[in-house]
Order: sequence, then C-alpha cells, then structure tokens
Amino acid sequence: MSSHFPASIMKTNDIYDTKRSLANFHPTIWKEHFLSFTFDDALKVDGGMKERIEKLKEEIRMMVIASVQNPLVKLNLVDSIQRLGVSYHFEDEIEQFSEHIYVSYNNSLLFSSNDSQDDDLHISALLFRLLRQHGYRISCDIFLKFMDNNGKFKESLVEDERGILSLYEASHMRGHGEALLEEALEFTTTHLKAYIHLYSNINPNFASEVSNALKLPIRKCVPRVKAREYFEIYQQQPSHNETLLTFSKLDFNILQKLHQKEIAEICRWWKDLNVSTNFPFARDRIVECYFWILSIYFEPYFKFGRKILTKVIAMTSIMDDIYDAYGTFEELQLFTLAIKRWDMSMVNLLPQYMKVHYTTLLDLFEEMDKGIVNDGISYRSCFAKEAMKRQAESYFKEAEWLNKNYKPKYGEYMEVALASSGYELLSTISFVCMGDIATKEVFEWLFDCPKILKASTTISRLMDDVVSYKFEKEREHIVSAVECYMSNHGRSEDETCAELLKQVEDAWKTINECCLHPMNVPMPFLICLLNLTRVMALLYSHEDGYTNSKGRTKLLIQSLLIDPLHL
Repeated sequence: MSSHFPASIMKTNDIYDTKRSLANFHPTIWKEHFLSFTFDDALKVDGGMKERIEKLKEEIRMMVIASVQNPLVKLNLVDSIQRLGVSYHFEDEIEQFSEHIYVSYNNSLLFSSNDSQDDDLHISALLFRLLRQHGYRISCDIFLKFMDNNGKFKESLVEDERGILSLYEASHMRGHGEALLEEALEFTTTHLKAYIHLYSNINPNFASEVSNALKLPIRKCVPRVKAREYFEIYQQQPSHNETLLTFSKLDFNILQKLHQKEIAEICRWWKDLNVSTNFPFARDRIVECYFWILSIYFEPYFKFGRKILTKVIAMTSIMDDIYDAYGTFEELQLFTLAIKRWDMSMVNLLPQYMKVHYTTLLDLFEEMDKGIVNDGISYRSCFAKEAMKRQAESYFKEAEWLNKNYKPKYGEYMEVALASSGYELLSTISFVCMGDIATKEVFEWLFDCPKILKASTTISRLMDDVVSYKFEKEREHIVSAVECYMSNHGRSEDETCAELLKQVEDAWKTINECCLHPMNVPMPFLICLLNLTRVMALLYSHEDGYTNSKGRTKLLIQSLLIDPLHL
C-alpha cells in the first residue's frame, strides 16, 4: 500500500509541529449542565396523571372525529393541534379529516351550506394551507375572489387582520409560477409590518404573533420551536380550547423530560470522548447537535434515531473542522482513504487526533448496525456508510482546491458544496433510523439526488455561505458561494447575497411542490427532509447560529430543553 503514497503521507502520524490553520471557535456554553439530567424517576408519570392525560387525549380525539354540520368549524381546531405540537397523537384522525375536506371542496360541497364562509379570507387561507401541508393539490385560484379587476388584492381586506395573517402563512406554500401567491406574499408582508406598530399597545399578543410570523412563517419553522412559541399566543386567545391547551402542555413537559434524559446520555458519551483534549481545534457543540436533530424528529418513537443522528452530526462537525481548519493536506489524503476503505487496520497510519476520530466513527456505525439489526435490512448500513464516504470525498475535494489555491466557477463550486453541506448524509442516517418503512427503494431514490434533496441542500449551502463567508475569510479557507458568484458574474456583495437568497426562495418552492401528491416516497420521509431544511433556516437566518451559539440559539435550546411549561 505504501507504494501508492508519498513517504510524507505515510509519516503523518509523526507530525507534531506542523503549522495549522485554526479557527477561533468559542468553547461550549453549556459546560456540564445537561449531565445533571440523570434520574429515570423524572420520566415516570404517576397513575393519576397518566389517567388524566389519556382522558384529555380521548376528548380531543372525539372533537376531531365528531360529525358536525359544517366541517369548516374544525379547521381551527386541527390547525391548533398541529401548531401546539401534539398532532402525532392524532395522525390518522387528522388525515381522514383532511381527505374529507379535500373531497368536499373538490365537489363544491364545502361552502354550500354557508356562502358567507366562502368569502371569509381566514377560512379560505387556512383551508388552503392545511390541505397543502397534507399533500393535497388545492389550486391557489381559491383566492381569486379576494382580488380586484387589476389583479391586486382588495384594499378592503386590510381591515381583516386575522385573514391577512392567514393569507401570509398560506403564501409560503407556493410553488413555481404561482404569481397569485407571490402577490399575496407581497401584499400581506407590507400590511403585517404596519400591524406590528399599530397593535403593539392595543393588542400586544397579536403584534407578537405577527412579528414571529414575519421572522419565520409556519412552513419554514421547526415544529417544536413553533409549538413552544405558540403556547404563549394560544392561551391568550379568548376562544382557545382549554382541554387542548392543558393536554398539550402536559405532553410538552413529558417529552421535555425524555429529551433531557437523552441529551444527558449523549453528553456523557461526548465527555468520555474528551473532545477538548482530543480535538481542541473543533467546535464543541454537542448540545447544539442534539437540538438540530430534535428539530428533525422529536416524537418519543424516534429516540434511537435522535441518539445515533446526534452522534453522527457531532462527529461530522469535527470532521468538517479537520478538513477545513486543522488537517494538513497530506493527513487529509490518508484520512479520506481510510474512510473510503472503512477498515480498522487503517487506523495505524493516521496521526493521533485522526485515530481517535476514526475509531469513534467506526464504533458509532457499529452501534447503529446493532440498533437496526433485522433480517433483510443490511442494505441500510451499506447506504449509511456510502453516504459517509461521499461526505469525506466532498470535503477532500474542497481541501484540494484550497491546497492548489484553485477558485472554482460558481456551478463547479455548487456541485461539490451541495455534497459537503452534509445534508445527504444526515438525510440518509435519519432514514436508516425510521424503521421498516425505510425500504431499499427509498434509499435508492435518495441516492439519485431527487429534487427535494437538491433543494434542501441548496438552501443549506447558500444560507450557510451567506452568513459565514466573512468569518471564514479571516483564515485560510476555501472560497464560498458568495465569492464564486461575485467573481463569475461581476456583482457586488449585496447584489450577490440578494441573488443567492432568491435561489433559496426558489428552492423552497421546489420543496413545496415535492410534498404534494403523487409522491415518490411516503410523506414521513419528505417531512424529514422538510424539517432538515427548517432547522437550517432557523439557525442560519441572520448568523451562523451553530458555530456562534451564544445568542439566539442558546435561548431556543433553553426554551425546549430546560424551561418547562407552567400548567
């Protein structure tokens, strides 16, 4: 084997005084805080409490399935169930309701009993958003009746604040070429910005709801984060359902205890890895990694997936820092070869810090294999390892560019950068941990880079590059999408960022279209990819909230993993 590599590569494990490019990452802000969540008793629910929860749950289920003269009255109930984060308890009932609404609407039966509701902007917008969220192809022509002869929304609608907000949320379900929804977004955004000032004193609760929507609409926000935010809004509404509110708060707190136990176990694993000593150059962000994965799936039956996926993203984060901030080019050549061969015997050729990473990585995938062991599904492990190999190859390609001081064209850069974003890897591992519905055909579909995956990785890469490139320019680092585009197209920094964010919006439209029937894979996989995109939008909306986690990211983690809801 040594004949294939220069002697300098084969001796990398002897390099100690090599000059290395280091990034100035702040240390973890959590220290050992989450290691205190160690008691199983915290997860126990006494008999009386369990009986109360089941009673509330059954009451809500009956509300959803109850036969009513006008099914439209249930739209707000279903919307609240989803926004409060408890819809996973009522998936079948909500799906049956959605299908009934869709069929009734298509058969022109929905508004027949009450024509006044046909002219209700809030109801029309809510109907449109809920049906599209569940994959139904409802036409945006439903909003034509709210437009004037000039193709603009009627100014009289401005007085309908709730309707305007609902239309704004609905506009984010748009696909390509839906000019009506583009007009709706522009119209509602303008007036919602005005509402914040108008209602800040008159109705601060509504002003807060509008402000939150403008920052991140329902479609683009992590469901668990949006639920935590919505509790404060929902309980202030005079029409709120007390049964639903109480059940949702209890459910949130119970799940929070489960998540605290999980992160405590993961933090102990991280502490045993001794990251600060073994990888002092890397971002120490295990809590942020767990928050990232919690944003993909928070439900109790994805416990194993959260554990494995958090460890994978944490090791990939260190790997990212090895490739672009610490490793010498010779070391990276050998490290890439080791990952491609996936053989523990390769460890002896690696420098010490890479040895620790490599053995931990192989052990982690073995842990995953044991967790998914079942007859006939060994293909899952194969796809997972192949995804990690692709990740390393994309990192190495970027390292090659840096080593040669090569500045790629924008298109060439994006081809590699989409892979190095890590979202194909995270998608693959998340699918691996989703159980028997993850068939071989699902993985083959994913590895063909379907439109929704390309759109998700585009959003991930461009949002990351737009907010991070100035920080990364301070050290030796590969060029970003911003620099490549500026160079190729002769645009200013501001013009470039505006164009890249437009590409982000176009990618969101693609995701919306891919989540409508007919679908190539079951909806849970599409929702998984959607949630991966949402957490990126959340963490990278104004800054790199993963690398620099001392600000808003800290508050988000505190709201989901530390502060319980008051009953």
